[in-house]
Amino acid sequence: MKIEIKRKLILLAFLSMACVVGAVQYQKSDSLKVVKLLNEARARKLTRQQDCVMFFTRQFYGIPYVASTLEVNKKEQLVVNLRQLDCTTYVENVVALTLCVKNKQYTFRAFCDNLKLIRYRKGDALSYPARLHYYTEWIDDNTKAGICREIQSPNPPFTKVQNIFVNFMSAHSDKYPMLKGNAADREKIAKMEKNLCGRKYRYIPKTAVRNTKLLRQTIHNGDIIAIITNKSGLDTQHLGFAVWHKDGLHLINASSVHHKVVEEPMLLYTYLQKRKTMTGIRIVRLSD
Repeated sequence: MKIEIKRKLILLAFLSMACVVGAVQYQKSDSLKVVKLLNEARARKLTRQQDCVMFFTRQFYGIPYVASTLEVNKKEQLVVNLRQLDCTTYVENVVALTLCVKNKQYTFRAFCDNLKLIRYRKGDALSYPARLHYYTEWIDDNTKAGICREIQSPNPPFTKVQNIFVNFMSAHSDKYPMLKGNAADREKIAKMEKNLCGRKYRYIPKTAVRNTKLLRQTIHNGDIIAIITNKSGLDTQHLGFAVWHKDGLHLINASSVHHKVVEEPMLLYTYLQKRKTMTGIRIVRLSD
């Protein structure tokens, strides 16, 4: 109960200080940080996409983990919040910044445009049902837009197939404030889930996430790691970025365990073995 009250107070404080310009909600510190990071990347003359991703991932180390920072409005708006991150918004902010550098765009407006591009279904108006809630749809939609691609070979290590079955949001609509009392949006979410069900994707089982030459050739620093789950109605459980150390593969992530963005000290293999609901990893790479 105390944790829930604390979360609500944080969100209320966020709302009281937020700026709203058009359909974008942010604080001045967010816009200043975006421009500062983009100028630093330009000054470093970062051109390789992998270098950009790794640079931006590390600029958020220590930022507090806070869940549900996008669920703060009665009407959907593009929320920009670089002060509080969960695993999804962390990944999205890094990708949006990287796209800015790739396209030689160094403004807050360009960042917002890129964030909207990767967060919402293409061709749909800004709305809650248009947000890419399940990461499978996020991958598919951004692949179609040429922003990323999913790596599913070679076999091994991609020895397993994930059969998608998602219905968590429609089955637990009471957990989502934007769906409460909104039958039309619940119907749209259910339709989206039905469209995702039955799709198949190759993944690396967690027993195979080891320090091998094959895995080092397959997964690159800066790749997005989508950790898949056996939890009913869900496709993924957690997101982060890949980074190789001498001892093996590690995860950079907005961690609910550490309560901040960290580079996990333990191997990803160990991290996965400790969590029974995590079954393996899918790999997503930004397009050059």
